[in-house]
Amino acid sequence: MTQTRTAEQTVFVVDDDVDVRDSLQWLLSSVGLHVETFASADAFFQAAANAPLRGCILMDVRMPGMSGLAAQTELEKRAIHLPLIMISGHADVDMAVTAMTQGALTFLQKPFSDQKLIDHVYAALEQEQLTFLKQTELAALKHTYSQLTRRERQVFDGVVAGLANQEIADQLSINRKTVEGHRANMVAKMGAGSLSELVQMSVKLGLASPFR
Repeated sequence: MTQTRTAEQTVFVVDDDVDVRDSLQWLLSSVGLHVETFASADAFFQAAANAPLRGCILMDVRMPGMSGLAAQTELEKRAIHLPLIMISGHADVDMAVTAMTQGALTFLQKPFSDQKLIDHVYAALEQEQLTFLKQTELAALKHTYSQLTRRERQVFDGVVAGLANQEIADQLSINRKTVEGHRANMVAKMGAGSLSELVQMSVKLGLASPFR
């Protein structure tokens, strides 16, 4: 699999076994990945509280203190939505099912091949990168939409509802020329090249048009 991580992405390894941590750090670093290791879930969460996280998590299921499954629940509580790869030295079908049901990307049983692990890590980083790009795009779209005036938003709603300029004017009790002016300003601000683009933007923003 081709490496696609960005400079900001990190593989967070959480395992109470120092030999496993060192081995995984060496392996993943050898293929150019940035790795941070933690001896416990608590140590990881302490570090996670200090900065936004990018990348993925590689976590052992069985650890003293907070287990991997308990940590998985804590990740959700803390809104840490990084792809999670669970690893275990014990064959436990129920544990694997629970981890996957709670949202783990995959569950690997030790011993696993180096290449298999690397492939799963690359897949996790690719997934996180796509999610990050979508979130960034949506944040930018929300900011752009927030720059519209109240009237421009009303015209936006009418346009994506499929109304003609005169119909929008009638709904808003303003003249058609005024609608045309607001529409031109709105389209320019949104950077939309077509009606379909405006409709797609409306869907991404989760807007429910009052004209419908």
